[in-house]
Amino acid sequence: MNFDFSELASADAFKLLSSVVVPRPIAWVVSLSPEGWLNAAPFSFFNVVSSDPPIVALGIGPRGGQLKDTSRNIQATGEFVVNVASAGLAEQMNRTSLDYVADVDELARVGLDTAPSLRVAPPRIAQSPAALECRVWQVIEAAPHRVIVLARVVAMYLRDDAILNREKFYVDTPALQLLGRMHGAGWYAHTSHLFQMPAPDAANDPAVRPAQGH
Repeated sequence: MNFDFSELASADAFKLLSSVVVPRPIAWVVSLSPEGWLNAAPFSFFNVVSSDPPIVALGIGPRGGQLKDTSRNIQATGEFVVNVASAGLAEQMNRTSLDYVADVDELARVGLDTAPSLRVAPPRIAQSPAALECRVWQVIEAAPHRVIVLARVVAMYLRDDAILNREKFYVDTPALQLLGRMHGAGWYAHTSHLFQMPAPDAANDPAVRPAQGH
């Protein structure tokens, strides 16, 4: 069956997209309001889209026909921190998705601590094994109260025991025990079921372009 998105309601388009674009990494975003109120909320319309420069993309929809607190904070201050959601933090992450009033500290509400960031004002979640400190590069208004934030990663925290080789920047990714967002209401995935596939050998395929020198 084919679906013409020009004929679909946005809610139906969301159901289709979120059912097949899986698993999606979870951005557990910490931001600060201009008044200094801390906010934390998870988002799964998120990914890294460039390494040079290091750029991440974050999609934030509306809530109740208004900008979410995260959207307002990011646009007002230009900074935020993306924390990763590990399996042991699943319940706390899920609780912070509730629509608390703006001056409520979601992290304190769920019993989590913060730690200072290196380059930005918002703190990171102390219990999260990795965090990306971000500064806004561009904000795209995709629809009323729905924004796509492109942000430059200016610093990163990584838990010491997840570093295999500091000089070569090798990371023990499975040790992070990260969660992924799946389809429908409440479905998540563990990222522990892995397999390795070597790159294909192109040496004997004349249709493959030769490697480009630098």
